[in-house]
Amino acid sequence: MEIIEYLHQTSLSYNPPPWASVTAGTLVVITLILSMYLVFDHLTSYKNPEEQKFLIGVILMVPCYSIESFISLVEPSLSVDFEILRDCYEAFAMYCFGRYLVACLGGEERTIEFMRREGRGAGSKIPLIQHSLSHEKGIVKHPYPFKLFLKPWKLGQWFYQVVKFGIVQYMLIKTFTAILAVILEGFGVYCEGEFKLNCGYPYIAVVLNFSQSWALYCLVQFYTVTKDELAHIKPLAKFLMFKSIVFLTWWQGIAIALLYQLGLFKSPIAQGLQFKSSVQDFIICIEHRWPLLL
Repeated sequence: MEIIEYLHQTSLSYNPPPWASVTAGTLVVITLILSMYLVFDHLTSYKNPEEQKFLIGVILMVPCYSIESFISLVEPSLSVDFEILRDCYEAFAMYCFGRYLVACLGGEERTIEFMRREGRGAGSKIPLIQHSLSHEKGIVKHPYPFKLFLKPWKLGQWFYQVVKFGIVQYMLIKTFTAILAVILEGFGVYCEGEFKLNCGYPYIAVVLNFSQSWALYCLVQFYTVTKDELAHIKPLAKFLMFKSIVFLTWWQGIAIALLYQLGLFKSPIAQGLQFKSSVQDFIICIEHRWPLLL
């Protein structure tokens, strides 16, 4: 409990540099304007609700990240508490993104039928070995090192279920670890950004990295199989932007924590922002308006 009291007193006496608050606040306002414009644009032309409702769910993740990061920047004592809200919505946004792609394919039944058709090698006059480098004759081949412990996946309902489970497991684990982080923080043993054996942060980081890596791998395989069928929505740009928000943001935080731990983060920004979490929050406020421009 002494650790909690110390961190609480430190955060109360800490004020972010004015340049950081003004810059982050300005960019958050821009993000809110752009995101609300996109949401209202979809609502005023709500002609395809099965696709648009999930797309709106993904769009709202951007202002959610920005607002949470700005509040954590100016009030570091609330960082972990607000992070659970961000993480829970991130898990929901992952679900929305997967459902959006499925909706663009015509729904779950049509998606499964498409997978079965691809698995039979039908529906294309071009051999699948030329159609994509990742699957041949309806078989998804795994790159190294996955091929060492994973058998090739045959396209069909089973492949769809594997991808679906890959996304769902990340949703569940992300939500659980977010709640666990708040509980551990309450007992003073979470130690965000600290790679110590008696802290919960490194163990949660390892679990989330495995979970995120598997979810990302499943999304990559799903994109590879369906990219031609989804060409009308330009899936590559959407896929890369969503991946950068969900996955690269987390790995960016891990990298910042490691650099701090090794004493290698000595930039002017790092010197001005006292907490390593504040550096991550400031960078997120800068980054997370760009996906809205696509």
